[in-house]
Amino acid sequence: MTRLTLADLEDEKPVRLTIEVSARLHRTLLAYAVALNGGDPKNAPAPERLISPMIERFVLNDRSFAKSRRSLRSDGPAQSE
Repeated sequence: MTRLTLADLEDEKPVRLTIEVSARLHRTLLAYAVALNGGDPKNAPAPERLISPMIERFVLNDRSFAKSRRSLRSDGPAQSE
């Protein structure tokens, strides 16, 4: 089985955002959801459940962003998240 970047989807209280994605990205998210579910399309998670963890992982792994964020924190007062 292929090891995917996303593992389990966290179940925490969401903040609602409305976004628009291309049809191509939607098809890709559908395929990713099936792959995440071991190839079983019947019980695959809804594509909208994938977007938040994907964005979170992307942001957390962006080294330039992390460096910039650390720099901002050291230059000014502490900010809560």
